Amino acid sequence: MRCVFCGGKVEKKLVTFEYQDGGQLIVVENVPAEVCESCGERTYSPEVTDKLLHFAHMEYPSVRTIQVPVFDFAQTA
Repeated sequence: MRCVFCGGKVEKKLVTFEYQDGGQLIVVENVPAEVCESCGERTYSPEVTDKLLHFAHMEYPSVRTIQVPVFDFAQTA
């Protein structure tokens, strides 16, 4: 299979999916995806996409919680 964006070779991998909505950050590990070896573009099947939407709406219990430091680039100028 080839990447729809750059034509590179695509391989199946388990990836970490990050989703941010407002101030809420959600991280989903071990997500099956097809990843382009050239540009890194990820493609998800319709079934995986549907399940990711359920995670985004917090319909599943989380397996753990992490703390994430937040920086403001503009404050360093």
